[in-house]
Amino acid sequence: MSHPEINTIVRIISDIFARRFLKELKYLSQKYIISMVSKNQIKLITSLQQKKFRQANGLFLAEGIKVIGELLQSDFELEHLYETEAIFGNVASDKKTLVSENDLKKISALTSHNNCLALFKIPQPGRISQSGLIAALDDIRDPGNLGTIIRLCDWFGITQVVCSMETADLYNPKTIQATMGSIARVKVDFTDLKTFLKHTTLPVFGTFMDGRNIYEETLPKEGIVVFGNEANGISKAVEALVTTKISIPRFGQLQKTESLNVAAAAAIIFSEFSRRK
Repeated sequence: MSHPEINTIVRIISDIFARRFLKELKYLSQKYIISMVSKNQIKLITSLQQKKFRQANGLFLAEGIKVIGELLQSDFELEHLYETEAIFGNVASDKKTLVSENDLKKISALTSHNNCLALFKIPQPGRISQSGLIAALDDIRDPGNLGTIIRLCDWFGITQVVCSMETADLYNPKTIQATMGSIARVKVDFTDLKTFLKHTTLPVFGTFMDGRNIYEETLPKEGIVVFGNEANGISKAVEALVTTKISIPRFGQLQKTESLNVAAAAAIIFSEFSRRK
């Protein structure tokens, strides 16, 4: 083979590799370039702070690498992920955009901002479990309390929470944040609580100030534990369906504390049920 022919082959091969290199370079530059969040995107994302828009779009917000990471490893389906340079590349997905910290602040629902925000699809409700220990929430209004109770359920191995229709929205950003990712492992359903309790075959425990001392009560492995509204407790209609009233005794000498926060009470009661297994 003559020198001119060799030079031609070398030039062709060089051109091929050069084109491939430029193609890869273009892809990487597009992949890691900071994108502006459009007005329409901002409008959609900020609207998801309200329940009616979450329902209309079938989407909810999650913020922070811990919460988002847990959701990505679960059955929740990612719609889109927005990340800053600080953590970009930690999550392998083609449904993500690199954004500036300033843009992320614009779309964040939290006062303390994170390095990432994601939109997830709201799943269709499934069948409510009728086995094991179940937490039932009667008109819990504070999203932080709801999220904390879900996190406590995850800690104590309780996988089912049943909420009255009046209970705070599961997909409120404050609820999601308070779960710290436990929403990925605890199934939460909203239903007519009275109908659910009326048809269950499990024993129903209700938390009351004048209930039986939980430390002296016989506690089964399976059952439903009902927690009431922060201000008014368990409603009269639900109270009528409770088979056993339980209470956490006060040990303080002055005993001036009126009651425990519902999430604090849930932690104590879940702990005692778990200890008896």
